[in-house]
Amino acid sequence: QGQLVESGGGLVQPGESLRLSCAASGITFSAYTMGWYRQAPGKQRELVAAVSPYSGTNYIDSVKGRFTISRDNAKNTVFLQMNSLKPEDTAVYYCNAKRNNLVYWGKGTLVTASS
Repeated sequence: QGQLVESGGGLVQPGESLRLSCAASGITFSAYTMGWYRQAPGKQRELVAAVSPYSGTNYIDSVKGRFTISRDNAKNTVFLQMNSLKPEDTAVYYCNAKRNNLVYWGKGTLVTASS
């Protein structure tokens, strides 16, 4: 059974940076598309960024140029580097692994950008 564990969330001031990590186990990590989703209070969960098994990436418009997703297949880990954080980036961030009809979720890590 696959398991995803996120880390790296916290409280920062607007303009600062955070790096999220998601460690995967129990799956053939290199074969999965890995994604970061977020859910702010009162809002639907949305896809922030994803990286394919071939390292192709995509981002929502609001984070382009500020966030970078990457993966390390040797360490079964996916990262989300978040720079120039804004208050509207405040949310619980979830790691996701997807391959055909197989989908796994982490429990989430809270990111708060506030002065």
